[in-house]
Amino acid sequence: MEHENSVSFRVFGRTALFSDPITRMGGEKCSYQIPTYQALKGILESVYWKPTLIWVIDEARVMKRIRTQSKGIRPIDFSGGNTLSIYTYLTDVEYQVKAHFVWNHHRPELAGDRNENKHHSIAKRMIQRGGRRDIFLGTRECQGYVEPCDFGVGESAYGDEGEIAFGLQFHSFSYPSENGSDRLLARFWYPKMQAGRIRFCPPEECPVTRDVRKMGIKPFRPGENFSFADEEAVL
Repeated sequence: MEHENSVSFRVFGRTALFSDPITRMGGEKCSYQIPTYQALKGILESVYWKPTLIWVIDEARVMKRIRTQSKGIRPIDFSGGNTLSIYTYLTDVEYQVKAHFVWNHHRPELAGDRNENKHHSIAKRMIQRGGRRDIFLGTRECQGYVEPCDFGVGESAYGDEGEIAFGLQFHSFSYPSENGSDRLLARFWYPKMQAGRIRFCPPEECPVTRDVRKMGIKPFRPGENFSFADEEAVL
């Protein structure tokens, strides 16, 4: 399904680490074979984001072969000193991503900022300029780069292959500011790739949801810590 405010972009980098953030506290880290919905949403939020809107990732194409590389890392141990851990990264990654945005109706105080054409125009310009903030592929040490693309144009390394199932994986977090509650939720799903294309289900349709913890909502006040899109100067 096409949306009038859709955007598409190419994201690529030397390494990536897409893993379950709930289970990667310290110790070994191993990337999923494909990017998570949350990671792609985070990339798009680094390109352009306002609390007025919520980015929805529609689908992604895996353009290059899935390859991994393990590295010995010496992170700081909680008890002091350093420890040796093995991190398994994806290497030489490239994806095409298509997404659109919806209004965050749990932010009624920002209703005056719901100018769809303005937000869409700014988002496309920010993609052309590589984003407003640094792009990370799952974790800070994995630098990524963004540029515009025509989604579906170009050959995927998996274009001639059938369906590949990846089992239960982390999908995304559902924050209180987006779900209208005071709970942070983690959502999981069963991704499949068909001819190099991954179609993401909306967060609310994920088959598995877990309650993580209680969490507050950051307030935004126009004129104090928030400016409308109409008031922004795009540099």
